[in-house]
Amino acid sequence: MNRAIAVHMTSVHSALDARIFHRECRSLARAGFRVTIIGPHPVDAVADHVYIKSIKREKSRLARMTRTVWRVYREARKQHADIYHFHDPELIPVGLVLRAGGKRVIYDIHEDFPKDVLSKFYLPAWSRKAIAWIAEGLEGAACGHFSALVTVTPAIAERFRPLNRQTVIVHNYPYPEEIASLQNAVPWKKRRNSVAYVGNMTALRAIREMVFAMAHLPENLTATLELAGNDVFEDVSIEELHRHPGWARVVHHGLLDRFSTFRLLNEVRAGLVVYHPVPNHLEAMPQKIFEYMGAGIPVIASDFPFWRRMLGGIGCAIFVDPMDPRAISEAIEYVLTHPGEAEEMGRRGQSAMLEKYTWNTQAEELVKLYSTLTEPLCSA
Repeated sequence: MNRAIAVHMTSVHSALDARIFHRECRSLARAGFRVTIIGPHPVDAVADHVYIKSIKREKSRLARMTRTVWRVYREARKQHADIYHFHDPELIPVGLVLRAGGKRVIYDIHEDFPKDVLSKFYLPAWSRKAIAWIAEGLEGAACGHFSALVTVTPAIAERFRPLNRQTVIVHNYPYPEEIASLQNAVPWKKRRNSVAYVGNMTALRAIREMVFAMAHLPENLTATLELAGNDVFEDVSIEELHRHPGWARVVHHGLLDRFSTFRLLNEVRAGLVVYHPVPNHLEAMPQKIFEYMGAGIPVIASDFPFWRRMLGGIGCAIFVDPMDPRAISEAIEYVLTHPGEAEEMGRRGQSAMLEKYTWNTQAEELVKLYSTLTEPLCSA
């Protein structure tokens, strides 16, 4: 049996992105595929049997959407792969050209792109609806030509199935091994009186509201918000946050690797995911929700109907108005002053995650799709 070659392409994400590298590519390599990632990385490398072809990361969006996309395409042509799997809407032209050349091409749709456009702070507000409409039309027209589509949520899959019958859902759940590494978790009584937020820090992901909420906590309650993520606050002034009284209760760790991230979650008492109610968030399934659950800590989450349906029956979450710092503060105060109940919420969340929300089931779906697309090759 020949060993099929798969190439993953990204111009936006790091080559070591959690979904692209840690989940999808490592799983495919373990299943016997020869896997290469073309994407931003300091140097060419090999990690966990996955080959990385380094592409220079550009600082401006325009340069990324032109020079970086060209570099990705140029490198992709050299690979002579059996399957090309790309992860960014700006690479749709690359995917179409490869498909026109007879290649099998998968488009991995991480977000609802047209809805995401509606929330782009760098686009003039008056232009967003028109751009979103154009983006939806162009993306939809292209998706019918690809060999398969991989989506992350049922809502996105429902949108694309009429356009491409080979549409599958591969959720962004954590590895159970990552969770197993926390079995020696810090006992609840020894944990810091802290809550955590892990991820990109933007206005739409409520960085202001989280910081402002800390100022509403009682003065006699020792509490800290621990942030782990990028050092660049794209659409928020870091000076504004530093000036706010709530920042006195913030510890910013900067960008952490996955081991350090899970270690942090192992030491706090709750995780925050209080996204603003914009169209692209309402039916999203952020991986941090499942990472918090896996770490055995309560989730303080935006009160979205979809999230209530997903988590409400588990009893692991407190739902709040994400636009109200005082409501966020009250939820933080509750988990910190009710340690027994908070610990039990965390246990329920971890049990549900290990039972229903692990990457192993999703890896099976991805490998099944690849096996279907490479069936003639594998049987040769």
